[in-house]
Amino acid sequence: MPKSSSRTLISILAVAVVGSTIAVATNAVRMSGDYSFFDPIVDVHSMIDQLYVDDLADKDLQLAAINGMVDELGDPFSVYIPQEGTERLSRDLTGEYVGIGAEVNMDDGWLTISSPLDGSPAWRAGVMAGDRVVAIDGASTEGKEIDALINTLIGKPRTAVVITVQRGGEELDIEIIRDHIKVQAVKGFMRGQGGEGAWEHLIDAEKKIAYIRLTQFTPGCADEVREGIENAREQAGGGLGGVILDLRYNPGGLLDEAVAITDLFLDEGTIVSTRGRAFDERVTVATGKGTLEEFPLVVLINGQSASASEVLTGALADHDRAVVIGTRSFGKGSVQSVRQLASGAGILKLTEQHYYLPSGRLLHRRDDSKVWGVDPSEGYFVPVSIEQQNAMLIARREQEVLSKNDDAFVAVDVSDTDAVLERLEDAQLTAAVRVMQHRVGSGVFEPVGIEPNTRDDVGLASLNTLRDQRERLLRELVRLDRRVAAASEWVSEDRLEENPKDFWGDEVLVAGGVIEIRDADGEVVSRLRITGENLERWLIDADVERIIELHEEGTMIP
Repeated sequence: MPKSSSRTLISILAVAVVGSTIAVATNAVRMSGDYSFFDPIVDVHSMIDQLYVDDLADKDLQLAAINGMVDELGDPFSVYIPQEGTERLSRDLTGEYVGIGAEVNMDDGWLTISSPLDGSPAWRAGVMAGDRVVAIDGASTEGKEIDALINTLIGKPRTAVVITVQRGGEELDIEIIRDHIKVQAVKGFMRGQGGEGAWEHLIDAEKKIAYIRLTQFTPGCADEVREGIENAREQAGGGLGGVILDLRYNPGGLLDEAVAITDLFLDEGTIVSTRGRAFDERVTVATGKGTLEEFPLVVLINGQSASASEVLTGALADHDRAVVIGTRSFGKGSVQSVRQLASGAGILKLTEQHYYLPSGRLLHRRDDSKVWGVDPSEGYFVPVSIEQQNAMLIARREQEVLSKNDDAFVAVDVSDTDAVLERLEDAQLTAAVRVMQHRVGSGVFEPVGIEPNTRDDVGLASLNTLRDQRERLLRELVRLDRRVAAASEWVSEDRLEENPKDFWGDEVLVAGGVIEIRDADGEVVSRLRITGENLERWLIDADVERIIELHEEGTMIP
C-alpha cells in the first residue's frame, strides 16, 4: 500500500492486520513417517552443541531450524509462532484483549493517542486524541519501541495503569483500570452527536441507503453487520432502499464469519469451496436461515481487499446478488489453519487449502495468473490516484477519532448526503452512492457518474501497476550498476572476472540444453531439460558452485 499521511498509519493496541483467512484448528498433528529424516538434524545439533567455538542457546537453534523448514515453503502466510507469541496471535484473530482501549501511533518518537475506543477504559478515564504518552507507570516512553509500550498497557482485568500525558502545556497523570476490549469491526461513515456518538449508517435518509464498513472478519462480526443494517432500517422507518457494503482495506480474518455474512444475503447456492492435498473438497452452501429481506446491494473493494473479503464479494458477484464497485481485489485465496504443536512449544499457522468461487474459479494469485481475485462488475471500475487515496484515508481517519475537544471537531449534517460525500473525499464511495441512488429511483443498476470502462480497463490497470513496479526495480538496477562500476575501480583488472556466481558466459545459449544431477558417488540421479534462458539467475541462491572451466571453443576442463 502506498505511504500516506502519518495520521493514517495507526496501530490499534494489540490488534494487527491478519491478512489471511483463518480456519482455527486446535488439534495438533502427530508426527508420522520415516524418523530417519531427523538423523542429520540431530547430528548437526550434536556437533554444534559440543564443538562450536561459542556457546549457543538450544532455544535459538530450535527456532532457526523450524523457521528454516517453514521458510522453504516459500509461502508468506505460513508461519511458526513460539509459545510466547501465541497470545498476540489470539488478539489478532479475535480482536479481543485486556487493556486500556485506545488506538496509538508513534509521533516524533513518542507514543501518541490517535483515539480512545468508544466506551473503553481510556475513554472513561478522560484520555483524549492527541495526548502524548510520556510515561507509563512512571517509566519514560522515550526511545521505546511501540510494541514494547503496547505490551505494558496490556494486562489483567481490573488492574490499574497510570499514563502520564502531555496535553497542550500541561502534564497529567491519568489512572486507567484495564478491562476486556472488543475492537469494533463494523463502522459507519461518520459519528453522530458531535463526533462522540455511535456510528451513522444511513448515508442517504431520503433514498434510505445504508452504509456498512467491515474492517476485519473477527468473531461475531456477522452479527455486527446484521445489527448495523437493522439500525439503519429503523432510522429509515422500516425499510431500506439499498445497502453499500464497504470491504476496502479489509485484509480478511475468520472464514466462518465470511460465510455467515454471505448467508445473510443469499438464501441458496454455493458460497465457497475449499480444496487441499490432505483434505477432501468441502462445499459450503447458503442455508436460507436468517437471510435478510431482498434489497439492492453494492460491494466496494480495492487492491487491499483480501482473503475472506474476496470470498464474500466473489460469492455475491457470482450469484448476481450484488454490484461490485472499485478495483480488482488482492488475490489471496489460501486458507491457513492454526495448529498447536504436540510438544506445546508454539503454534503453526499453515496454508492447508485454497478456496474457490461458486463458479469454480481459484481466487489465489500465482506468478502465472492471468486473472486473480475479484473484479468490479462490468462498467463499475473506479480507479483512484495515490493523491485521492491519501485524501480519503485522512478524511476517514478524522471521522474515526473520538475527541472530547469540541474545537477539534467540525460537524457535518449527516442528513445532507452531498455534504457528507464532500467531507469524506471518497471518489469510490461517491460513485457507489450515486449508483445506488439511481437504482432506488429507476429500479435498475447502471454505472451512472462513472467513466465508461470495460474489463480490459481492469486488466490494463493491473498490468500498469506491475509495469510501474518493474520500472522501479530497473531504476534500482541502474543504481546498483553504478555502484558495481565504482567498486570495480578498486579491484585489479586481472581479478575483475572472478565471480563465483557467474556460471557461464552471457553469450552461451542454454535453453533446450540438459542438466545432469549426480550424487556424491557420481551416480546420475536426474536429468533436467532447460526450458528457458533464466537458469543462471535462479542458481545464484542455490547450493551450488562451479567446478569446471571451459575452453574458448566450449569444451570442458575438469
